[in-house]
Amino acid sequence: DCLYLNVWAPADGRKNLPVYVWYFGGGLQVGNTTEMEFDGERIARRGVVVVTVGYRLNCFGFLCHPEITAETPDAPANFGFLDQQCATRWVKRNIAAFGGDPDNITIGGQSAGGMSVQQHCLSPLTEGLFQRAVMSSGGGVSKMLAASSAEKNYAFWEKTMEYAGCENLEQFRAISPEKLFDAWNQTKKELHSPGTFPCIDGQLVVGTGAELLAAGKQRQIPYMAGSTSEDMMPPILQSMARKWCAAQENDSYVWYFDRQLPGDENGAWHSSDLWYWFGTLPNCWRPMEQKDYDLSVQMVDYLCNFVRNGNPNDEKDLPAWNPSDNKHKKVLVLGENPTGMGRPNKLKMICTMLTNKAVGE
Repeated sequence: DCLYLNVWAPADGRKNLPVYVWYFGGGLQVGNTTEMEFDGERIARRGVVVVTVGYRLNCFGFLCHPEITAETPDAPANFGFLDQQCATRWVKRNIAAFGGDPDNITIGGQSAGGMSVQQHCLSPLTEGLFQRAVMSSGGGVSKMLAASSAEKNYAFWEKTMEYAGCENLEQFRAISPEKLFDAWNQTKKELHSPGTFPCIDGQLVVGTGAELLAAGKQRQIPYMAGSTSEDMMPPILQSMARKWCAAQENDSYVWYFDRQLPGDENGAWHSSDLWYWFGTLPNCWRPMEQKDYDLSVQMVDYLCNFVRNGNPNDEKDLPAWNPSDNKHKKVLVLGENPTGMGRPNKLKMICTMLTNKAVGE
């Protein structure tokens, strides 16, 4: 019972405002919309309607079984992704009541949420649903999106049904969540499987990320994507993503975040930039410095500008952010040094390679 969403909107009754729809991360296994960094108030104060989306995860979100395929061939699997799309369609239908413009929607996410954004940008079911996309620490060609066919996943779920003591889908649906999790964990242990991931269902997911990108099937929209300096995906994925990407008509804006967060020596770890993009540093336990607050103001400004019109730049005092293309790696470096275009001190460009303009070697 997680299909809820949260809405922040300016209190002054303004209309036709840009909309930012957010999908949280957690490996498609865990996560929620109530993490302290996801408070949308600071973004809403800049004239953007913010929506954070709940969706089904793990065995609830990515179960697939031949009986389900036969029962609902138009929606046979990938229910977590379908939840995200359903929520975004709800936003398109209803956001005007909150002052939002249903024809000016940007989807965004971090980690598995960023991978979800990619999947929607590659799906035939999302035409016209959103106008821009933001991917934070989740834009590389990950194994989570190198989806296999639904048929290859059936054995996992037939084994899980067996462990649950069920002979058919009706019985399987009737068991308690606790029993489902126990059976699911038994199957993972026996099959040495890390969890439950998307599959090619022929409806929402129609091919692997690499295949679809090579065929130019991604949405022709502006993208904004980036990673942190201590992010977690191997360089081989970055290289593979660079070689499948192709130049498109719209601009892609790439960032690299290297602020070493105060409070420990863990550096700019995976998704640590979320506090800054949401402007929620006051919610964080860390001993943030004035430098951090100043950086966050810049980052929220960039984000809000992009959500408004597909370009993070403005006519104020923000350092210029040049778009990347298929020949030149242009990256905005955020963090330890003054914000500006530059070459990152580490080449872990994880989130930048599935944008619609490739980043050169």
